[in-house]
Amino acid sequence: MKSNQRTLLGFAAGIMAGVSYGMNPLFGKPLLDGGVPVLSMLFFRYAISALLLGGWMLLRKETFKVTWKEFRLLIVLGILFAASSVTLFESYKFIPAGLATTLVYLYPIFVAVIMLFLKVYPTWQVWLSIAATVGGVVVLSWPGGGVTLHWAGMVLAALSALSYSCFLIIVNRSQRIKHISEHALTFYALVVGATLFLGYQIIDGTPILQGIDQPSEVLNLIGLAIFPTMISMLTISMATRLIGPTKTAVLGVFEPLTGILVGTLMFAEPVTANILVGIAICIAAVLFMVVSERKA
Repeated sequence: MKSNQRTLLGFAAGIMAGVSYGMNPLFGKPLLDGGVPVLSMLFFRYAISALLLGGWMLLRKETFKVTWKEFRLLIVLGILFAASSVTLFESYKFIPAGLATTLVYLYPIFVAVIMLFLKVYPTWQVWLSIAATVGGVVVLSWPGGGVTLHWAGMVLAALSALSYSCFLIIVNRSQRIKHISEHALTFYALVVGATLFLGYQIIDGTPILQGIDQPSEVLNLIGLAIFPTMISMLTISMATRLIGPTKTAVLGVFEPLTGILVGTLMFAEPVTANILVGIAICIAAVLFMVVSERKA
């Protein structure tokens, strides 16, 4: 595949990853509103996604074979991705979702800084895009006055961003798993995540099927497993390998943008002036990065 084709495919995969992950509220909000505990929702989204992806791999006769050394790193990736989900949902207990979204979107900065320590230096265009997208997310999701900034919520949201950053960098930089397909990598990460959430539920004493008693809940769980989980993880892995973790992180801005669009169209949430301004800044920043990359 030519360099330009790899770059365009990587940008497309990065945008798809952001859009699909941003669909979390579409399926997750009805489940939470219906009384499904967070732990149950996370377990089923990972478990169903792993079953669907594993079945797809069997149909295509793709290999599941990995060495023990490779599997140990895949366990780490699964822990990091699961930790990102848990810490984000736990942060909602202490701070508003809008503020949590803003803090989680620190991950492009984390990625860029960690890459500096690895002696990989983003261009000034990428740094400008990072600054603009972070600023845009702050504008569109920062809460109004009277909000209590609890330190525990802010730390948890920042840990979510850091976990996600480490996931992206390991997928891109590790030579040990470089030859493993995106399908196999994602499958094992999902299996590890599902196992962790099941264990967390058993320790916590949360009934696994609590709140899941209607066909609509089952459909929402399947939707949650397919779009913001399986598709998102596959395209994240693909984009990270094709264009690197820093540019993939910038394209993650489509997560909050999609989430806001879902909230507006599906849940009648209001569109304010700061949301429109924030969206415009984010889209302009991404377009600038894509155009400057194609000219390079």
